Amino acid sequence: MSKSKARVARALEEAGIATEIADVGKARTAQEAADSVGCEIDQIAKSIIFRGEASGEAILFLTAGGNRVDGAKASELAGEELGKADAALIRAQTGFAIGGVAPVGHLNPIRAFLDPRLLEFETIWAAAGTPTHVFPMKSAELAQLTGAQVSDFTS
Repeated sequence: MSKSKARVARALEEAGIATEIADVGKARTAQEAADSVGCEIDQIAKSIIFRGEASGEAILFLTAGGNRVDGAKASELAGEELGKADAALIRAQTGFAIGGVAPVGHLNPIRAFLDPRLLEFETIWAAAGTPTHVFPMKSAELAQLTGAQVSDFTS
């Protein structure tokens, strides 16, 4: 098991969330991930990371698979202009590679915001630390587990 996937499994276990991590092969898009596990696209929790232009920190936006982050709304919520987070920042802050960023198990604390669309489903699916692994969880547990602020930041 990869270190990243093991870190996610440990974080879920420590939080008391019983789930199984599934191997979906290559799932480069939310639609491909949804098709692999047999759910709606909006049940896929995408981890979108921006870089705070003033703070230099990574900021996580957990959004429903069919939604897009609105840059202006996201910047307003973050309280600073947001820019593209590069692979090095994402790896340093979260410990994950782009395409496999999980909502939990980060190496360092990260400020997070949650798309309310995800809460409309009983179960959501999220990356499990690699680009080929996902896990299901109750959507109600996501905000609590991640400390994410439920906010409207999509277009």
